[in-house]
Amino acid sequence: MIQRFSHNTIQELKYYVYVYSDPDTKKPFYVGKGKGNRVFNHLNKQSEDEKSMKINEIIEKGKTPIIEILAHGLDEVTALKVEAAAIDLIGIKNLTNRQRGYESSSFGKIEVSLLDARYSHEKLELDDITDNIMFIRINKRYRNDMSPMELYEATRGYWRLNVENAKKVDYVLAVYDGMVLEVYEVAGWFPALSTYMDRQGNSNPEDFDGRYEFVGRIADDDVRKRYADKSVRNFFSFGEANPIKYIWVNE
Repeated sequence: MIQRFSHNTIQELKYYVYVYSDPDTKKPFYVGKGKGNRVFNHLNKQSEDEKSMKINEIIEKGKTPIIEILAHGLDEVTALKVEAAAIDLIGIKNLTNRQRGYESSSFGKIEVSLLDARYSHEKLELDDITDNIMFIRINKRYRNDMSPMELYEATRGYWRLNVENAKKVDYVLAVYDGMVLEVYEVAGWFPALSTYMDRQGNSNPEDFDGRYEFVGRIADDDVRKRYADKSVRNFFSFGEANPIKYIWVNE
């Protein structure tokens, strides 16, 4: 296998996206983007990251990884988006990549109805709201390929808020990029780490003092129809950082 491209090849390649696969299983284990001879750099890298360990394991068997160019002749931004799409398609859990690709939360894999809702921008107006609601913005936690349970857990905790106000809320609306993704009917609010959550891991309880989580369920269809898949950007000021916002109609 070659370990360098010729000058002419590099000129034609421009930016490209590449895939490393296991020669025995033919399954991809790493997706990357680069230009020049970037694709070969991993072969001689001595590191303890998962990708390098996998490559060294293959080489120790007297074999070499399968290296393929997925797309080439790209500009850098397009290469980043193709890389992100490939990672989403294969699944980050099936790869040694440490993180998902460029702007994958905005441009990555997404179910078609959510994509249409994102760009159709049907607005939720104040007059449409008939309940006490809480917006929770989950911009930093959201992924396009989240399961319903992952979305629920990303929304329900752990938040620094006035719990007495939170208890007056009828519904919690999960918001990403100004769009309502889901609506939850709250059964109760509890101090953080009080209820089981998959993502809590080895959390240090002291880091969650003053934070709360809720337990609930997806709201009934008539309530979801009123709020879900609507744009709520008009309720947030530019630069507003607090992820929690209340709308009171019944005080």
